Amino acid sequence: MTADILGTLRRSHHCQELTAKAIGQEVVLMGWVQRRRDHGGVIFVDLRDREGLTQVVFNPAVSPEVHDKAQVLRNEFVIAVRGKVDHRPEGMTNPQLFTGEIEVLVTELKILNAAQTPPFMIEDQVDASETIRLKHRHLDLRRSALQKNLILRHKATASIRSFLNASGFLDIETPVLTRSTPEGARDYLVPSRVNPGNFFALPQSPQIFKQLLMIAGFDRYYQIVKCFRDEDLRADRQPEFTQVDIEMSFVGEEDVMAISEGLITALFKDTLGVDLTPPFERLTYAEAIQRFGLDKPDLRFGLELKEISDIVAQSDFKVFANVVKNDGIVKALNAKGCSHFSRKEIDDLTEYVAVYRAKGMAWIKVKEDGTWQSPIAKFFSDAEKRALAERLDMAPGDIIFFVADQPKIVNESLGHLRNHLGRKLKLIDNQAFRFVWITHFPMMEYDENEKRYEALHHPFTAPLDEDLQDLATQPDKVRSRAYDMVLNGTEIGGGSIRIHQPEMQQAVFKALGLPEAEYQEKFGFLLSALESGAPPHGGIAFGLDRILSMLCGSESIRDVIAFPKTQRAACLLTNAPSEAGKAQLDELHLRVRQLNAT
Repeated sequence: MTADILGTLRRSHHCQELTAKAIGQEVVLMGWVQRRRDHGGVIFVDLRDREGLTQVVFNPAVSPEVHDKAQVLRNEFVIAVRGKVDHRPEGMTNPQLFTGEIEVLVTELKILNAAQTPPFMIEDQVDASETIRLKHRHLDLRRSALQKNLILRHKATASIRSFLNASGFLDIETPVLTRSTPEGARDYLVPSRVNPGNFFALPQSPQIFKQLLMIAGFDRYYQIVKCFRDEDLRADRQPEFTQVDIEMSFVGEEDVMAISEGLITALFKDTLGVDLTPPFERLTYAEAIQRFGLDKPDLRFGLELKEISDIVAQSDFKVFANVVKNDGIVKALNAKGCSHFSRKEIDDLTEYVAVYRAKGMAWIKVKEDGTWQSPIAKFFSDAEKRALAERLDMAPGDIIFFVADQPKIVNESLGHLRNHLGRKLKLIDNQAFRFVWITHFPMMEYDENEKRYEALHHPFTAPLDEDLQDLATQPDKVRSRAYDMVLNGTEIGGGSIRIHQPEMQQAVFKALGLPEAEYQEKFGFLLSALESGAPPHGGIAFGLDRILSMLCGSESIRDVIAFPKTQRAACLLTNAPSEAGKAQLDELHLRVRQLNAT
């Protein structure tokens, strides 16, 4: 048999295993040269694999031939060594390193591959732009920080599968090539060669297929699945992403929430060793908006919003009074103890809320003697001042911010200001995990561009029974049986109880303004399936990438994905997407339009 490049060398240990207990043992290690140091003729190499580092030593007094061979070693060379484990010399131990008590005195070296000088150092605190690191992602992934993230990702998916398998769920794959749907973000389209002029769509979610699996009688389904959305990207968005998809038959909201809490509790225990205590807190959508301005509130700190529309409706401050008269609202946020904010800081905060379409922001400082300092203080009567002070818990040293506008603008601007101040004032415990369920979302919202209602989640979500009377006449008043799980101000999962009766599904399609011919053409197969006897069912989908970024303490999901795309939906490593050749386009019956052609 032909000898391989390793010869007689076979790895006996990883680079994070050896401790003082192994002193005197002969071992074989393999990995990459992290760094090389020459000290008085002795060469020290930190050898790295995915598990960690071990110091290996090339000493001419031990093996002169091997020492001479080691002269050529440079960072990122791939090597195999055989040697004996020994104590590090006195004063040279490294307590920060698991293997810091020992070193390996090398008696045999095999250079498995040389390496060119990398474009950046393979270290956790790397001094290179993200663009450079994504272009050389195979090198970036050698850094221990990213390797730890992906190892944790593996542990997370193993935990998820273990919990769901033990809970009676079946892992079933659904199609990746499917049909385009009219709701949600843009689809990625795939041209069909054998059906010229027709296109598949990559799934934004397995939503319809998992409902069909419930109708087919599989009772409990899950899938850790790739999904695709062609939308503008941010730090927490990717064109392809992974979700933990779950569906259950014969259930209500409480059943889905209980399984979800059990899954998340097991996940945090298995990956971080953190003990969570379900059940998690519950807030209705209306309460979350009222208190925090947003439907994904961060509960790790206070600064709750207070509506004061009733107090200022008849005030002499016409900006507030007129907004209330025109069906708007006025809300306030008390930044306690922050009356020291300078005028520039206040102006900066006013610019901050302007991003969320707030046309301005009023403020009142409460001085140490209890008097108010504000351009608007003179417009309020003594009774109005007393009412404001009581509702807003105004005390010396506080500054109160006010926004008056239509409800959506007021809530979004002050809700985001609340989060901004929470960070600015260091009110947030970054070690805490605060979960909350948000329930009873509006079922629909009116789209001014489309001039019709759109489903807030998706059109297969069931309405609350007590709101059914409004479905045909006031669809914006109807609340849904939807629920989101929010962690530290970030939505990590969302789901709903589904519509399982064909008549109800058609009624929802009609409320959304879809003509019968259109919904029959697009969803006729689903309506037919519902007519065949569909059980009550519901489910949830968790954003795995988003959860992992929080588990790893990373600001971007790109740090927990092996080969992520940029914010322009491009892979810098492979230069995807790329142009297709003429022969490929001809087979697909496609022609590329030149956008810059004159």
